[in-house]
Amino acid sequence: MTDTLAPAGIDTSDSPHYLRALTDMADRRTVVADAAIYTDKGIKLVEKGARIDSRLYDRLVQHKLREPIDRHLSIENPVDVPALLAAGQAMSEQEVLPNLLAEALGSAARLLAPLRSLPLPPSMACKLTVMRDQRPELFQHSLQMMAVAVFLGIKSGLAERDCAHLAAAALLHDLGVLHMDPAWDDPDHKVVGVQRKHLVAHPITAMLMIRDTQVYPRAVDVAVLEHHERMDGSGYPRGLAGADISVLGRILLLAEVVAAFYEKYDDMPAQRLSLVLRLNHRKFPSALVAHILPLLQEEVARESALMPLGNDASRQIDLLAEAFECWDQLKTALPPETSVKALPGSAFVFLDARLLALQKALLEAGSHPRQQGELMAQLQGDAIGMAEVALVGREALWQLQSIVNASYRRWPQLADRATPADAAVADWCDWAVRKL
Repeated sequence: MTDTLAPAGIDTSDSPHYLRALTDMADRRTVVADAAIYTDKGIKLVEKGARIDSRLYDRLVQHKLREPIDRHLSIENPVDVPALLAAGQAMSEQEVLPNLLAEALGSAARLLAPLRSLPLPPSMACKLTVMRDQRPELFQHSLQMMAVAVFLGIKSGLAERDCAHLAAAALLHDLGVLHMDPAWDDPDHKVVGVQRKHLVAHPITAMLMIRDTQVYPRAVDVAVLEHHERMDGSGYPRGLAGADISVLGRILLLAEVVAAFYEKYDDMPAQRLSLVLRLNHRKFPSALVAHILPLLQEEVARESALMPLGNDASRQIDLLAEAFECWDQLKTALPPETSVKALPGSAFVFLDARLLALQKALLEAGSHPRQQGELMAQLQGDAIGMAEVALVGREALWQLQSIVNASYRRWPQLADRATPADAAVADWCDWAVRKL
């Protein structure tokens, strides 16, 4: 039977980036081969009992291995369940978001309880150990996402076993990132071409690696595959929507966003997150969002006292108005039949629909440029109000940038301007790149 979750062309063999991270880690902690390591052609590369270190990298990277290397390794001080519990406890004491979640549940122990029954085969423990040592920010993200996911699972009334599955999915959801070039995580690095393809594919890579262990139930690898989907169908890798996304997948997709905001923003993360969830209510599961928003209210109140003046608000409103006007002008200049003949699934239809959806969301939130002219006059001297307007504008501009990125990712041929419709989309994207 064909497995529709496992598309062809995804290579889950050990990538050069993962092998580099693993062998570099082995320079600092003892890693030993529990069994001989062979190439896919039967050539022995590493003897049983041999010490692994960075000197082996060149030999390993030149061959395709018969099996993933981390099936055959013994690691000093690996990530195991006790280590995860200790890291989770420290996180709940030191980090704002996990502390908030633990307080809401009554204790950190309840938040971390699902970890105690977490299955962790050697290959997964090895990957998490590499993540902890070589990509600590990714490991911390996975821990924070696990905390949010378990919180949402408990609040949703999931059984204890399902919460354990949820914890596993959250901890392992970004394993595919270990196989990507670490440069992608640099905020100054622009992800384009093949790197963008790898970024979009990382949920698939992680899903296949998890499935390959034959330890976790199908719900876990499906949820991992879905952690970048969105309820309105705008996510990836499969563009699922609504009920087509699994229960655990819906929890993960929201947990990913919640954790990311607290990691990305030092200033006013609760305020920013609250605005994003309200502004994008069609993207996220409303029943789950309802568990998060009340937690943010007290944080928002504390943050509001420290809000800077919203000096950027006017500029952001002007940019939004200009973006919408630019697209309207480009559409008006097209031959009359272009809009009628535009095919579903085309770049033109996609861009038009996304911009209309953003305008509708802004209107519903009372934040459309047409609405904010009068509001700005009323808010002069109101630092908190101006800051909130600025945050809404910042989020909307970020969404414009995401529309540009999605357009280039899905239709790389736009630059050829082969049709009037493609030319209009390319012109708008060029405008956005210059302005945003």
